[in-house]
Amino acid sequence: MAAHTTFKVGGPADLWVKPSLEDWQNGAAGILLEAAHRERIPVFVLGGGANLVVSDQGIRGIVLDMSGNSGLAHTSKGSQTLTFRAGSSVDEAVDEAARRDLGGLEFLAGMPGSIGGALWMNARCYDREMADVVSQVELLGAEGKLISLAPKKEEFSYKKSPFQTRDDLILNVSFALDKKDSLLIQKKMTEHRNDREAKGHYRFPSAGSAFKNNRAFGKPTGKIIDELGLKGFALGDAQVAPWHGNIIINRGKARAADIRALVTELQDRAKAALGIDLEPEILFTGDWP
Repeated sequence: MAAHTTFKVGGPADLWVKPSLEDWQNGAAGILLEAAHRERIPVFVLGGGANLVVSDQGIRGIVLDMSGNSGLAHTSKGSQTLTFRAGSSVDEAVDEAARRDLGGLEFLAGMPGSIGGALWMNARCYDREMADVVSQVELLGAEGKLISLAPKKEEFSYKKSPFQTRDDLILNVSFALDKKDSLLIQKKMTEHRNDREAKGHYRFPSAGSAFKNNRAFGKPTGKIIDELGLKGFALGDAQVAPWHGNIIINRGKARAADIRALVTELQDRAKAALGIDLEPEILFTGDWP
């Protein structure tokens, strides 16, 4: 799984499956999911592999790689609604909207991961979140039933979406966008991409923010970790980025266990010094001892 995550760590999957777009369109992927459900074989849905640490022991069951289900699914005539397949990369969707002079997705520019994963996490940055722009979601139920939902904004919260409590698979995501000057769209996208690069998101394998950053403790999580003197602190090849307290990086040979141990250490230090509970944004999955 190290080949399929932005952290570049993780042991083997029992079975890794990447259906082609044709497989999605002719229902073959749905048949696989139905069979897995019937035989009680666990299925882990993989998007862009961001915000994800898979155990060094790997992951049991089927890993369903959604990246084959990518691209623009359709656009509604007479409106500014674009529908993307869930496996589409975030940047793929942002660029497609910009080509059509449609604004609203600029806040996602430069973010790793897939559209389905971003919706599942209710990805948020620059004071915008997925809940602000999503209009319709098409799902595939565990028994093969297609479901269409129009989620309400109040069903979402900080890094939480209603899809985290459902077993359905996100197939397509529709966005209600606004006509906007293409130069303004491109300017904002460039600003966000440059900001991410300046913050060091791309220097080493990482998952961006390691902990949720809703300022519940009065200041950004990165500042809290910095003030604890932990910027640059390392366990093995997993390190708190020397330039940002809320980014954990893989310096080259980190194991998943190193990353998890570092997250736990940061939580313990913050709890002991300040009495606060830092909540990881990183999802730990797989066969942990």
